[in-house]
Amino acid sequence: MNGLGDGPKIVFEIGPLIFTETVVMGWLIIVVVTLLCLWLTKDLKKKPEGKRQIVAEMFVNFVNGMVKQSMGEKMMYYAPYIGALLVSAVLGALISMVGLRSMTADINVTAAWAIVTFVLITYTKIKTNGFLGYLKGFAQPVSFILPLNLISEIATPASMAFRLFGNVAGGMVITGLLYSALGAASSALHLHFEFGAWALSVLQVGIPAVLSIYFDLFSGCIQAYIFSTLTMVNVAAAAEE
Repeated sequence: MNGLGDGPKIVFEIGPLIFTETVVMGWLIIVVVTLLCLWLTKDLKKKPEGKRQIVAEMFVNFVNGMVKQSMGEKMMYYAPYIGALLVSAVLGALISMVGLRSMTADINVTAAWAIVTFVLITYTKIKTNGFLGYLKGFAQPVSFILPLNLISEIATPASMAFRLFGNVAGGMVITGLLYSALGAASSALHLHFEFGAWALSVLQVGIPAVLSIYFDLFSGCIQAYIFSTLTMVNVAAAAEE
């Protein structure tokens, strides 16, 4: 069970720059998504003829539908950002299914995304109400609740960051604890075998995969969808104030 509570490991360093597992996983996902986009959008036709273009258009229509439903026609220009955020969050969680560390199990990642959402909310409020109107909004409807409004403003990105991080990291810890417990149980029941440098614990085969399907696949996708939806809802609400 050693290492379950540790943060991402340092993979390599170049001078003062430190590259952790999160950074490497992030760049790996960027490369995979870039190659996938190039492959799906290659040789596009006005009328879809191949499965690749159909899949690409289905995803674009799905994201456009999300943005249109949550933010309205006037804010459709947010669709590319929401699509990139959704894909990054989903792949960032699902990458753990191939034995790599989930990118969204690092609070630095979810906090960075939440800060971007906070900047978008603040920009939209200032654009809608003007800078003075934005400042006056903290004293609405009555001035003595100004401290509560300031806390609420900070609480929105904080809750978004910890919600996504907590769900993914929690799932990773539970799966790791179960994996270790099954290894110990295999040893106690004499179901642990070693073949030279290789070792096999019978109880570790199959059972952790069931939890991985829930925490990595189901929960990872749901939490990515929720984070994207909260971003759209909060930015759209800022435009109405």
